[in-house]
Amino acid sequence: MKTLLIVAHAPSENTRLMVEAVLKGAQHPDIEQVQTRWVPPLEATPEDVLTCDAIILGTTENLAYMSGALKDFFDRCYYPCLDVKQGLPCALYVRAGNDGTGTCRAVETICTGLRWTWIQSPLVCRGDWKTSFLDQCEELGMTMAAGLDVGIY
Repeated sequence: MKTLLIVAHAPSENTRLMVEAVLKGAQHPDIEQVQTRWVPPLEATPEDVLTCDAIILGTTENLAYMSGALKDFFDRCYYPCLDVKQGLPCALYVRAGNDGTGTCRAVETICTGLRWTWIQSPLVCRGDWKTSFLDQCEELGMTMAAGLDVGIY
């Protein structure tokens, strides 16, 4: 059994719906060999990362940067995971009121330093709320979990 860790900041109803959509996709009934866990960034520990096989990061765009909660997660987990989790498959989704560029750049810089491996470009859900964001998040969760399930990641 493989473990997919979702570390996502969900301070609003819409961002909570987004993380639930990621979970729904990752827990598709056809995916049998992957267990999925969502841990909010302020609760996530280095041990959570050290015991997972892939990670999906989720954040809001805050002043053209990631949420403080996700930054706190990286501050606490960076060095304990640096040499141990190189190559960890990762993905990112951003709920962006603007364009998400600064947020993506900041998270990508940290993940590059950790030497994690991107499975796809960041999913940036921009502008006013759209229910299509939920479909995109569900697809992201399913893509990562299905890749783990069949051994691609």
